[in-house]
Order: sequence, then C-alpha cells, then structure tokens
Amino acid sequence: MDTSVDTPMSPAPDVVTLGESMVTFLPTRAGRLADVPSFDRSVGGAESNVACMLAAAGHSVRWISRVGADGFGDHLLTTIAGYGVDVAHVERDPARPTGVYFRTAGERGTDAHEVAYYRAGSAASAMSPAATDLAAARSGRVLHLTGITAALSDTCLDLLYALTEAAPGRPLVSFDVNYRPTLWRSPARAAEVLRELARRADLVLVGADEARQLWGLRRTADIAAALPGPRTVVVKLGAGGAVAFGRTPDAVGDGPGTAVRVPAPHVTVTAATGAGDAFAAGHLHATLRGLPVPARLRHGHLWAAASLTTPADLAAPPATGHADRLAALDETAWGTLRLGPGWTREARTDEAGPAGSAADTPEAAEVRAAADTPEAAEVPEADEEEVPTP
Repeated sequence: MDTSVDTPMSPAPDVVTLGESMVTFLPTRAGRLADVPSFDRSVGGAESNVACMLAAAGHSVRWISRVGADGFGDHLLTTIAGYGVDVAHVERDPARPTGVYFRTAGERGTDAHEVAYYRAGSAASAMSPAATDLAAARSGRVLHLTGITAALSDTCLDLLYALTEAAPGRPLVSFDVNYRPTLWRSPARAAEVLRELARRADLVLVGADEARQLWGLRRTADIAAALPGPRTVVVKLGAGGAVAFGRTPDAVGDGPGTAVRVPAPHVTVTAATGAGDAFAAGHLHATLRGLPVPARLRHGHLWAAASLTTPADLAAPPATGHADRLAALDETAWGTLRLGPGWTREARTDEAGPAGSAADTPEAAEVRAAADTPEAAEVPEADEEEVPTP
C-alpha cells in the first residue's frame, strides 16, 4: 500500500497547494458576534494552512490563489510568505475583494459558535482554468487540493476538474474532502461533486463524519470501496485514529484494498480548530519522505496533536527528529502516549536544524489560521468495522 512520490528531474516544489485564504477576525473575548466589541486579525484557509505547516517543516511549498488588490490581500501574502511559502503565483484581482470572515471564540460545532463569512464574489471565487497558471500548479511532486475550492464557484470547480484530469506527468494529487455544508447549494450536489473529485485523486483524506453526511456510509471499508480511483484512501476517525486503505497499481475490482489502522495518541486538547489540516500536512510530510504507511498515519496524528495542544489555530509542526522517535515507538508505548500543551516546544529546545527553525520565527508563532479547517471529530467506535492492525 504505497502512495509513491517520484523525484523530479529538475528542482521543483515538494508541494503545491491551491485554494482560498481569507482574513479572519477572531474576537478578543467570548460572546456573541453581536456583543463582541473588538477582534484580532488573522489568516485562514485549509490549503494555505497545509502550505505554511509544510514550509515550517523545511519543505519547499508553493501556494496558488487569487486575492484582492487591497490591504487584506497584502496581509495574506505577507503572512503566508513569512512561513517561507512561495506566493509568486498568487494573482491580484483589482475588481474583487479578498474574502474575510468573523467567528466567535466558542468551539466549532457548539450551539454558541458563530461564523459570518463575507466571501461571495471574492477574488478567489474567480479562479478558473483560464486565469490560473496550470503549469505552475502541476509543477510540484504533490498537488494538494480540497473540496472547499469546488464549492466557491463553477469556475473554481472547472479548475479542480482540470487539475485532477489524468494526464502524463501529473503530480500525485492529494484531495482532502473538507465538506463545508454552508458553502453548497444542496447536499446532493456536494455528495456528487466531492465523490467525483475524490475518485480522480491519488490520495484522499476524508473524515468518517463527512462520509456519513455526504454518502450515508458508516463503515470504513464501505467508504474506501466507494472511492475506487485513488491509490490510498485515509479515513479519519478523530479520537479513534485513522485507517488507510491502499490498492496496488494492478489491483482488480472495487474492493477497499489492504487496510492499516493506527490509533491516535491521547491528547489534552487546548483548541480543536486546525487539526484536520495539520493531519493532512503531517501525512504529506511523511509521504514525501517515503515513510511506510503506519508511520504516515502516526505523523498525521502527531502533527494534529501539535495543533490540538496549542491555542493558535495554525501550530508549528513538531521537530522532525522528535516526531520520528515518537512514530517509531512500539505499539504498547504508542498506545500509552499522552501529549499535552508544550510537548513540541520542549522537544525543540534540544533539537536544531531546518525542520525546527522555520516554525520558531515570531511570524510563524503568531499567525493564527481560520475556522476553515476540519476538527478532529470524535467518532464512536461502534460505528466502525473491525480493521486488522499489522
């Protein structure tokens, strides 16, 4: 079960991400949006979150998008570039604004949580195959996309179809389903589009909760079987861990393939936002390094834990050496691993090098991503099938 990444003949980014990032306004205190008197400015976007974390870990990363020719667009570009992300292919739109949104301090998914988006007609919604440098988008070893982009406009969906089309020399396409119900005209349309895009990808990341909402699927094997195209389907179970289903290139039929299940470590959660993007970044980090599938899942869990144990929505990734040591624990030690606030910071004091240095800059520490990221939703084990763990 291998999602291999070919080494290019000439220098190229490790990863290219494409999608909307917005300026986020986070309240200075708890309360309803109607009552909060002031907000702190931040940035957020699933694809730019992944880009920033990977760049902070030492990878070469390009982010492609479209922002307004306004001060908010300036802020996005300066902040994201501060992580070391290449933003040279982000277009400036003089006619459309940069998207913004406001959210309350409450946890996502609660009755008290509010989010107010002002992204309709944004610059990013005007992305299209004609207005995007497709060669730059395909130039990396991995192209990471999400279902959020597909919901922004018809031209954005056309762009994702163009980028996921099978073609010689296509990079490994990573697709995070990232279902956002409020962005879609109807659940039926979302279910159809997101399944089609997932089937066209090489690596798919999907939450078990998303699969239930979209396709009515509850068993992890059924989710993988419904997506016969990808070489690897990773089903995220929140606190229950994750299962990776893989198919060999010569596999026959629509079966889910071989399965590897890795439990998540116990995490003392400080803030739940950002965990899904962190998992995706950690999994890609391990994939780019050619690590085996169980290690890829463990690195995904560790990067998610880095997000869950910090108040910032976009956390610095764990130092690579420290994460490697934890990922190499035997099953018993991994099963008893407990991670709380400060676990990545303590490791970085003993470890130097490019994988740990970029994320320790003041800019990287202060940037806070938006609520446009999936949580590590808890999925009851009773909803899952028995999956053998090697």
